[in-house]
Amino acid sequence: MEIDMQGVAVTRPRQSGWSYLKRNYQGYLLMLPYLLVFFTFTVWPVISAIGLSFTSYNVFESPKFLGFDNYVQLFFTDSVFPIALKNTFLLAIVVGPLSYFLSLFLAWCVNEFKNPWKTILTVIFYLPTLSQATFTIWLIVFDGDIYGYLNSFLLKLGAITEPIQWLRDPTYMMMVVIIVQLWVSLGTSFLTLRAGFNTVDKQYYEAAAMDGVKNRFQELWYITLPMMVPHLLLSAILAITNTFTTATVATAMTGFPSVNYATHTLMHHLQDFAFIRYERGYASAIATVLFLFSLFANKFSQKLIGKVGK
Repeated sequence: MEIDMQGVAVTRPRQSGWSYLKRNYQGYLLMLPYLLVFFTFTVWPVISAIGLSFTSYNVFESPKFLGFDNYVQLFFTDSVFPIALKNTFLLAIVVGPLSYFLSLFLAWCVNEFKNPWKTILTVIFYLPTLSQATFTIWLIVFDGDIYGYLNSFLLKLGAITEPIQWLRDPTYMMMVVIIVQLWVSLGTSFLTLRAGFNTVDKQYYEAAAMDGVKNRFQELWYITLPMMVPHLLLSAILAITNTFTTATVATAMTGFPSVNYATHTLMHHLQDFAFIRYERGYASAIATVLFLFSLFANKFSQKLIGKVGK
């Protein structure tokens, strides 16, 4: 039901999908190039992976249908899968929320500065996402000999008596990966939230001051965050996706495979079967499980953060 210019309620007849498509065909034609690219490189790979997960496929031969055998092997006979699952969830639970809230805090702090400092700080916090030199710096920090920055500092402090093998000892490897992953993952979420802060109209703060809002924290909670829900959702999805699909940091810092699979994630497990063993059907089953976990986490974050805007 719609309201016309005279304020009278008008009921329009329901249109069929084909009629609606004919009436708005110009818009769909403009969207067609994007839809083709999106379907080819996003939708179709997901559909293909789900289909191949029920087969035995080694690239050189045609896929052979196996039913649920790959999933039975994955959950009941694969001894490495539980380790990869535990490590992936540990990274997601620790790095995901920490990265998200730290990005929000840093974006809020940087937003309080004036140019040119605001621009300079934005570039500084986003650089780790762009530069692969980040791994080189952290490798020097956690080097296992006496010349590693952290070992050298702890030895001079008297906290340790001999160098610690940070990147080879399973006791410390996951801690190192979490620290580096947290640092690397700040960039994209931080930039998204920085853009969100810039979209809030300053007039709302002036009106809120007249209504009794007294400090920056109240402004953030009652005005800024509710008006940034789309940016908060996008940042949460990016943070979750990055943690579930992480592999680059762990590979660069601790190698692949890592000692005792200490930093072995689902992405490592997928890469192992897809590109080393060429068991693409089994790798597709791992990819499907990873996709479902990411989808569930994204839906959960949308419901959780969506409450902020209400």
